[in-house]
Amino acid sequence: MIDEREGTAVEPKGARGEHVPMAIALAGASREEADAFLRKQGILADLQIEELKRELHLRHWSLRFGNISAVMKVTFEIALAFLFVAVAAAIAAAVWSAAHDDSLVIESFSVPPDLASRGLTGEVVSARLQDALTALQNNTFSSRPAASYANYWSGGDIRVQIPDTGVSIGEFYRLLASWLGRQTRITGAIWRKSNGTIAVTSRVDGAAATVSGSETDFDKLLWQSAESIYKAAQPYRYAIYEAEHRNLPVAHAILRELAKAGNPPRDRAWALVGLAVASRARGPAEEVLADDEEATAIVPNFAVAYDDLDGDAFEFGREETALKAARAAIRLLDSGDDIDMNAAARSAGLPGEHADAAFYSGDFADALRAFRKLEAAGSNDTDVDGAREMIALSLAHLHEIEAARASFRRLPRPQNPAIAYDRVVMATDLAYVLGDWRALASPPDLAAAFAPAWFMAGAIESVPAIYGPRRGRAFQAFALARLGRLGEARALIARTPLDCDPCMRIRGKIEALAGNWSTAAHWFAVVAARSPDIPFADTDWGEMLLLKGDYDGAIAKFAIAHAKGPHFADPLEMWGEALMQKNRSDLALAKFAEANKYAPNWGRLHLEWGKALFYLGHRAEAQQQLVITSHLGLNPSDAAALAQMRANHA
Repeated sequence: MIDEREGTAVEPKGARGEHVPMAIALAGASREEADAFLRKQGILADLQIEELKRELHLRHWSLRFGNISAVMKVTFEIALAFLFVAVAAAIAAAVWSAAHDDSLVIESFSVPPDLASRGLTGEVVSARLQDALTALQNNTFSSRPAASYANYWSGGDIRVQIPDTGVSIGEFYRLLASWLGRQTRITGAIWRKSNGTIAVTSRVDGAAATVSGSETDFDKLLWQSAESIYKAAQPYRYAIYEAEHRNLPVAHAILRELAKAGNPPRDRAWALVGLAVASRARGPAEEVLADDEEATAIVPNFAVAYDDLDGDAFEFGREETALKAARAAIRLLDSGDDIDMNAAARSAGLPGEHADAAFYSGDFADALRAFRKLEAAGSNDTDVDGAREMIALSLAHLHEIEAARASFRRLPRPQNPAIAYDRVVMATDLAYVLGDWRALASPPDLAAAFAPAWFMAGAIESVPAIYGPRRGRAFQAFALARLGRLGEARALIARTPLDCDPCMRIRGKIEALAGNWSTAAHWFAVVAARSPDIPFADTDWGEMLLLKGDYDGAIAKFAIAHAKGPHFADPLEMWGEALMQKNRSDLALAKFAEANKYAPNWGRLHLEWGKALFYLGHRAEAQQQLVITSHLGLNPSDAAALAQMRANHA
């Protein structure tokens, strides 16, 4: 071949390549031979192509099978891994559960064959003992969480255990729990004594107790056994149970032992709180409050102790102590830094402390809102009934007379002595705030004025108990003074302690009624000095000066009271009255308007507001205030003043 561009010879393609053998084979062959040869080569090529296709298919199938095999192998390995993890997790969960198993386990009791044949088998006895222990636990009301006990079983986790035969998962867990956990195990037996009676022995934590009696008293014997177990295994709870059922000496002895130095701090603190609870009914105040305060010193972030200190201090008339304790509890509960309060107690604790703090500072409208929250959040009858009582008392302090009476009368009949006693005490508080002096001076009159039907029907004998050494006696003394029986009032108030703030204020109020201004001022000054955050002594002091005619002095005391309790309506209203006496009714209007923000349904407030408007010549506005007054509760003297004003300005 000649390259036209160069004119040189060009070697045919394939001369040195893959076509060389074919070219040699065809050299000199005829056309027919060449065609036959090429056809054979085509057939061979087709065969080779088919062979390659089969090989490629086999190779693809082999690769696919290999992939499937690999996937199956990986799946199997993953399944094994999951199985291993599941087994390991199950074992870990069993170990964790066993390590945290704080339950009470009652093993089947040993019983005589004749009892078993009549259906009283060991399993039945254990189940009935379980029922008794559950009833004891359910009838013990405490805000203490189970995990705070040095020795405890989880709340409600009481179960009967029937021994397994042979090796089983249940038996394995039982051994694991006995090794790692803190189960409390109860064993026992019943046998017949030679005198024909039966004996029931129960054993818990190495202690054994036996009770015996007639077979017909078996339920009683089983209950006594449950009590002995409860006392041995749960001494704190048992003490609280006894305190709630008024067996105070037993409760006191157990708690005093738990409070001794050397016991765990949290157990000591709880025991001290329990001692305070058990001692409330008999005092003395110093001992009760000392136990509460020692508990806060041992465990400073113990909100329950501050809560108890708040309530106890209020009952004993230590108002500043009560307010500080309430504020300390609020700080702990708000921040979450407190310990040892279960969920139910916490849901009621915070609104309860907010309510108390507001109440002690004279913010009765806020206290009313908080007590209503507490009523909704209360987890037991004591919390709910206490909130309802304080709702009635808050309404009384807001001068909503009819609403307070109606709220108190709606209270349900109490189901235990503690609530019944509180109900009677609350009746005296209510009578004092509402100014029902005749009711306060006589228990039967008090019952008729405040108590619902159940009280008049059967609880009247409890009323004299309220005239103890503190608030009840002081309230009765003031009622006697208001009724003109000054000698009796002084004799009765002299029997109240000097560390009781309401009692001391009432000493001053009695002397103010007698016109002994300097003596009255002395008592008010003592209380005001020791309660720098409480507005009540300064308010009473200002009221005394208003009665005396020292209007500037009264205004000065009302200003101090207002600074301590900015949402307390009483000093603002009397401040307005003092300004009116100084012929500054224009300034009085502002005080009445401010007081109205905190006690909008106070009849006397609107009555005096109307007077000030009349003095300023605003007759239409004054008439509006009188209309408002006519729809609100008034005491007899204010009702007479309203009638006189309407007659004068008709």
